[in-house]
Amino acid sequence: MPNNTEHLVLEQLRHIRKTVDDTSFDVKDLKKRMTSTEENLVGLQRRLDRLDELVDRIERRLDLVEA
Repeated sequence: MPNNTEHLVLEQLRHIRKTVDDTSFDVKDLKKRMTSTEENLVGLQRRLDRLDELVDRIERRLDLVEA
């Protein structure tokens, strides 16, 4: 009987280890994707800032800015 119990415990430990490994892989993937998303947002913010500067410049040239 102890051998059977030991076998069951080892099976459960293997299952737990696989689940932890899978979760670890998923977390690493999510971290990479989140970093990529953050970098894309920074790039988008820079483009929006440049557009805002261009609009300000155009408004000044056309004298559309309130004094």
